[in-house]
Amino acid sequence: MAFEIGVLTFGELTSDLSTGAMPSPAERMMQTLEQARVAEQSGLDVFGVGEHHRSDFVASAPQMILSAIATQTSRIHLTSGVTVLSSDDPVRVFENFATLDLLSGGRAEIIAGRGSYTESFPLFGYDLADYSDLFREKLDALLAIRANNPVTWNEGTLRAPLINADVAPRPIGDLPIWVGVGGTPASAIRTGQLGLPMALALLLGPITGMQQAAALYRQAAEASGHGLESQRMSINLHGYVGDTSQGARDTMYPYFARGMQENNHQRGEGFTIPRNAFDAQASAGGALLAGSVNEVIDKILAYHDIYGIDRIIVQMGFGGLPQPEHLRAIELLGTEVAPVVRREIASREEVAA
Repeated sequence: MAFEIGVLTFGELTSDLSTGAMPSPAERMMQTLEQARVAEQSGLDVFGVGEHHRSDFVASAPQMILSAIATQTSRIHLTSGVTVLSSDDPVRVFENFATLDLLSGGRAEIIAGRGSYTESFPLFGYDLADYSDLFREKLDALLAIRANNPVTWNEGTLRAPLINADVAPRPIGDLPIWVGVGGTPASAIRTGQLGLPMALALLLGPITGMQQAAALYRQAAEASGHGLESQRMSINLHGYVGDTSQGARDTMYPYFARGMQENNHQRGEGFTIPRNAFDAQASAGGALLAGSVNEVIDKILAYHDIYGIDRIIVQMGFGGLPQPEHLRAIELLGTEVAPVVRREIASREEVAA
């Protein structure tokens, strides 16, 4: 399978650093559609939309945004990033993404996760004390719905059973379901045991920060009898591609730092990242994928060498990066970075075979 490269947005609403103007939700939606069109035109493989239920984000219903994107694209895979399955209903999630799959000609995917932002739990009447059990049960139900129709599932205590239930529509093919993992060993092991592909979220820290999770995932998959073909792995991370190393970092830093303060407050009130810490994260040993075309190529290849991933998804523009710079970075990722990375990885795999 060819190495895949994509981009991801959360659809956050952040004021312009220069003018202080706040984009309207409608403007942000139109910007997201344009980003997806440019991603496909530039040759990228995946476009993702995250799910958040707060007024500083527009993407509370990613499947609807992805459906709009489906009508304006023809090739690029459309994924959630992530679907907060714990506070949703597995029947409705399947129906929504099966509908997206039909609209897009078989391009829909789900990345199911627990959700690191937790505002959806009280919003939909769930108890955070059930955080892990909700995800486990609902993922089990979602997989049962995908496997059979009609479906009978009565394995849970937090969701009513399904008895000979007709869940429609059905997708064109076998709707891909990935599991989003933030590095928790138990989550990686469970994903491996289920034989599902894993999307690791590496936000900050060393480039090697998810090695334990990756190793546990593969060990669990092999011990459960799942072959290599089911052990797909992605790294999802923040990044930006510029014409020069310094220019890329100078452009990304103020927006990324502000986004971490304003749109990331549930992970720590007043979260700040000083410029020297950001530059360290953008260096060869850090998690961020920020730099020139050649630097980004080298770092993606390093991620491939460390983890054996076959996909990388870059969250572009976090913190309100202006649309022209955002689109230019997507274009560079697709036209300059992706072809070189794909050729190099294909060449290495050919030699190894």
